[in-house]
This record gives sequence, structure tokens and C-alpha cells, in this order.
Amino acid sequence: MIRAAGVAEVTDADFAAEVIGAELPVLVEFTADWCPPCRQMGPVLSALAAEEGERLKVVQLDVDTNPETTHHYRVLSMPTFMVFQGGAPVKAMVGARPKRRLLEELADVL
Repeated sequence: MIRAAGVAEVTDADFAAEVIGAELPVLVEFTADWCPPCRQMGPVLSALAAEEGERLKVVQLDVDTNPETTHHYRVLSMPTFMVFQGGAPVKAMVGARPKRRLLEELADVL
């Protein structure tokens, strides 16, 4: 998987600990190597992680190597972004978007 700089990778094995158990809200990008819009989001996620790291944890999950979590949350399109807060998904967004729009959509959880 092509990881965005400063963005952690999570897996089926550590999803519960890293996302469900996190104290901060967590933005999860469900991504895949073969997905051009996912690659396009790399710099956006890196910037978001750098700017909002004290208020928001940003992680990526490769859908091809982590089918259990992908199936559990019914992710069908990439990139799908889910925000988890207090251990539960509170928001889902599908498709690439500029950083400004992503920040607007995350305003209620930041």
C-alpha cells in the first residue's frame, strides 16, 4: 500500500486497538494501491495529519489485505473515509476531495 507520510497504517489485527479504542476521533481512509483517487488523497491526508494531529488521528487501511474490517463496515468504494468517535463510526464519506472540503466535513468532530 502507498502510505501517506505521517499517516499510520492499520490492519484487521490492530483495528480495534488503534481505531475503536482511540481517545481522539479517528479518520480512517479505506484505500487500495490500484485506486488512483486514493493515491491522490495521500498529500491531503498527510497535511491533515500534520495540521490536526492533536485533535484527530488519521490512519489508512488497505482493503485488499484487510478484508474483515472492510466487509464489517460494508465498504464498497475507494476511497471511503469513516470517522470513528467513542469506538463507533459517526460519519462516512466516499470519494476524493480537496483538503478544504474534507476539513469542512470534519468540522463537527474536530
